[in-house]
Amino acid sequence: MNIKAIHEYLGENWAAVNESIHSALRSDIKLLNTTNESILSNSGKQLRPLLALLLARMCSGGQVSESTVRYAAASELLHNATLLHDDVADDSSQRRGVPTIMSLMGPTVSVLVGDYWLVKAMELILQSADTDVRVIKIFSKTLSDLAEGELLQLQKAQSGDTTEEDYLRIIYNKTASLFEAACLSAAVSVKGNEAMEKAAVDYAVALGIAFQIKDDILDYDGTDAVGKPLGADILEQKITLPLLGALEAADAQEQARVRGLIRDIVGHPEYRDDVVRFVKENSGVEYAERRLGEYVAKAVEALSVFSDCVEKDLLVKLAHFTAKRDK
Repeated sequence: MNIKAIHEYLGENWAAVNESIHSALRSDIKLLNTTNESILSNSGKQLRPLLALLLARMCSGGQVSESTVRYAAASELLHNATLLHDDVADDSSQRRGVPTIMSLMGPTVSVLVGDYWLVKAMELILQSADTDVRVIKIFSKTLSDLAEGELLQLQKAQSGDTTEEDYLRIIYNKTASLFEAACLSAAVSVKGNEAMEKAAVDYAVALGIAFQIKDDILDYDGTDAVGKPLGADILEQKITLPLLGALEAADAQEQARVRGLIRDIVGHPEYRDDVVRFVKENSGVEYAERRLGEYVAKAVEALSVFSDCVEKDLLVKLAHFTAKRDK
């Protein structure tokens, strides 16, 4: 799917979001500006503000408000803040195929810059002339979700007893919650009705979960285009859906053995190959792909309340793109 073509379709709305992001980050501290520009030059798909603009325009018949732009920009700032923090928690040396700020400048700088982006995101939300108090609560909930998701993931990495219910809670908190905030705040910004708001939430949550499931599949079945070393999740003791699907197909003794490998993998990184082989031999990737398809279908179904329009068509295509992407 051509994401750049969607940016061009959104035209002035997309330009306004990017200007809002750059303006929010400007500082008279050279090191901070240089670091911010480095991050922005490798900003990826900017999917959350893209979804926000499309959702707002679909709800309003093609219009966006000043608040729409601010909330969309805030969702991108908040997303990047979480990545800067995650890189420290996960000791990540690469992201999107380039060195992380953490690896180049150290964990302290990565955390401080992440904090800066987070604060600037909240300032954007609060500076809007007609900020709805509900939007403040929406983004505040997301911040809480993100912290809880990270801590639950760390807890489960240590215990090695992640269930599918645990996994879905973690990826809702760490990924889908911010999709939800971006899309719901967009609907609120153009005064969408209750049915529109519900559809925005249902679409965003299903899409966010699908997006993370695909990321987790690529960790087992991707290519170098993913932008991070394959098998990185295993080395970080993360039990994701492909592994959970494979465990479901194994007997109790084999489940215990593999979970033991995950618990001990920090001291034995060579166990990674054994875990990958186990997942592939027990159709773990295929299991995750079936679940991925279910969530993509849920996302598409959520849009059925809207009349046909270009924005709706693009949102449907983005849901399907989530399942097909290779990075």
